[in-house]
Amino acid sequence: MHLDLTGKVALVTGASRGIGRAIAEALGEAGAGVAVNYREQHGLAEAVVAHIESFGSRGLAIQADVALAPDVESMIDNTVKHFGRLDILVNNAGITHDGLAIRMSDEDWDEVINTNLRGAFLCTRAALRGMIRQRWGRIINMSSIVGRTGNSGQANYSAAKAGLIGLTRSVAREVATRNITVNAIAPGFIETEMTGSLNEAQQQWLLDRIPANRLGTVEEVASLVIYLASNAAAYITGQVVQMDGGLAMA
Repeated sequence: MHLDLTGKVALVTGASRGIGRAIAEALGEAGAGVAVNYREQHGLAEAVVAHIESFGSRGLAIQADVALAPDVESMIDNTVKHFGRLDILVNNAGITHDGLAIRMSDEDWDEVINTNLRGAFLCTRAALRGMIRQRWGRIINMSSIVGRTGNSGQANYSAAKAGLIGLTRSVAREVATRNITVNAIAPGFIETEMTGSLNEAQQQWLLDRIPANRLGTVEEVASLVIYLASNAAAYITGQVVQMDGGLAMA
């Protein structure tokens, strides 16, 4: 199985921490040049770049708010200027503003939809131009299991993640003949800062509902990204891969 990404260039949005950081570092370890997008955490993004460069790969930290079209256009342009091309886009940037729908403000709805769904669309649209010209590309959208199951208090987040699944399948149909694949990953509960803040009772409540009886790791998510970005996955497109330890079997 050929998972070497030497010579490829990737852009990971929201890559300064958590799952995005693990993905960016794994891409660098696989040999790809990696543009590390961040919105505010410049120091953290530079630390990710340093880790990528420790593997002998090239890294670049790029500030951009993916919800803003001018920021996205500039980010894609700067990536191509720095690396010469863009082959792999991982739409990972996401935020949460949780609350029951009946009490959810317009602002909390709009901010989550704009970052998590509009941002992925803007990045995809901008990245596709070069991918279509070079007739090779990989787009990987980070959805969530709640995009399929829903979740109380997360109407905005669940709607955005469900929207990513529709975006994935539609764009996959549009560009399949250009040797461009578009897939989504729908993680369940992954060990991150967010799950680390849960108390023991809350963590046990989660574990009782996961057949695998454990949380996933960011490294496991990153490994799937590497596979989907490689030539080994060239015949996989328009798919949603659930990584949830069996939480939501369907």
